[in-house]
Amino acid sequence: MSKPLLGVMALYLNDNRLIEELDFFRKLTLQGKTLGLPVAVFTPEDVDTGRKQVRALVYDDNEKKWKRQSMPLPTLIYDRCRYQKSPRFQLLRQFRTRYPDLTYLNRPIRHKWGVYELLSGNNEIAPHLPETVKYRTPADLSRMLKSYPLIILKPEDGTGGRGILSIRRRPEGLYLVRGRDRKRKIVPAQQLQERQIPIRFGSWNLKERYMVQQGIDITLPDGRVHDFRLLIQKNGEGEWEVTGCAGRIGAPRSVTSNLHGGGSAARADDLLRQRFSASKTAEIRQSMDRLSRAVAQQLEKSFRQLCELALDLAVDPRGHVWLLEVNPKPAREVFSRLGEQEVYRTAIRRPLEYALYLYRQTNKQP
Repeated sequence: MSKPLLGVMALYLNDNRLIEELDFFRKLTLQGKTLGLPVAVFTPEDVDTGRKQVRALVYDDNEKKWKRQSMPLPTLIYDRCRYQKSPRFQLLRQFRTRYPDLTYLNRPIRHKWGVYELLSGNNEIAPHLPETVKYRTPADLSRMLKSYPLIILKPEDGTGGRGILSIRRRPEGLYLVRGRDRKRKIVPAQQLQERQIPIRFGSWNLKERYMVQQGIDITLPDGRVHDFRLLIQKNGEGEWEVTGCAGRIGAPRSVTSNLHGGGSAARADDLLRQRFSASKTAEIRQSMDRLSRAVAQQLEKSFRQLCELALDLAVDPRGHVWLLEVNPKPAREVFSRLGEQEVYRTAIRRPLEYALYLYRQTNKQP
């Protein structure tokens, strides 16, 4: 019987053949070594389809560098391909079509709107979803602005806080608009009339790509926004388990809390206890955990096998938990920033342990 090999599938970022997350893949390789699971990193462009071989990157811990190595195509695949608008993303789809019999740790899920539609049909999850509509005409925006004092405009395919606008109702028929553009640059705050908003941001292709979402008040006393990043993963027995939850506080003047946008990390319980009692904090954490399991199970029913999800959660002043977003290719650096090294190591190890579980199942090992 062949030994297991985990192939981490990524995409080149540009023509210089740079790969995102190489530091994470290095740590994954080192953890894999302790578990007896070698790790190789490749992209669909590195595959020789005729020979079913791949020119992969393998980390040499002795020389502390990555090396190219030819090898058979791995049968265990951990997909870390982040969405990008390029022909490379089409190569990912072609790879999955060409090799359906490989064992994938995770499967693609829909864009944000498709996920919202799916989750809103679940009675346990629906109360935790902010009302969300597709932006088709300015009338959609108008209705939401009249319904809520704060709304969020977000792209279906956005990541890292890019292209998000916060629109807050002000006196005298004006709206305070803030946000970040597609390059994550802060959009200066401006007061606009309702009819001016679609005109001012017309170049953003609102009609084609955007959703309008009920805003949740997540502003701290100092004016910065905050939310919570919860990581739920499959463990070595193939069961969903919450790995950790961390608070994120946005940079000054930012409408998002993303770390890449200048945000900072905070311990979830510490952040909650600034606003709630210890007993209420415990109740909120339990609600977060229940919600994460329900979301993971619902998505897996629809999209087949998944190995991990990150949930972006908000807690309103009443202590109600809201699901803002689901990320199927989550980063885990927030736990390292907090100094929660054991949680961070677990977050790295779990995909490897789950891969070994799948390998045993596929090969009918006890």
